[in-house]
Amino acid sequence: MIKIQRVYEYQPDPAQTCFLVDRLWPRGIKKEKLQACTWVKEAAPSNELRQWYGREPQRWEEFQIRYFSELDGHLQAWQPILEAARKGDVLLLFSTRETERNNAVALAKYLQARL
Repeated sequence: MIKIQRVYEYQPDPAQTCFLVDRLWPRGIKKEKLQACTWVKEAAPSNELRQWYGREPQRWEEFQIRYFSELDGHLQAWQPILEAARKGDVLLLFSTRETERNNAVALAKYLQARL
C-alpha cells in the first residue's frame, strides 16, 4: 500500500518504508527527524513544472499529464519506491499545505498504476 502524509505530521514507523518526494528540503525540518526516510528529490517534478503549476487548481489535470511524462523518462528516480511498495507499506512525504493536489498525490497515483 502507498500512503501519503505531510512531512510535518510524520512519526517514524518501522512497519513502513518512508520516502521524501519533494525536490526541495522542507522548511523547518531537521535531517535527523527524517533519518529513517530516503529523499528521492529526482522523483519530484522539475522546477519548471512545479513553477508552472503554481498550485493552481485548474492546472491539476495538465500538471499530472506533464509530471507523468517526466516520470516516464526517469525510471531510476521512482523505481526504488515501487520496489519497496511491492514488499510492504510505503509512505510518501510532502511538505506543501495543499493536501489533495500535490506531487505526492500524483506520484502515488502513478505508482499504483504500476503495482
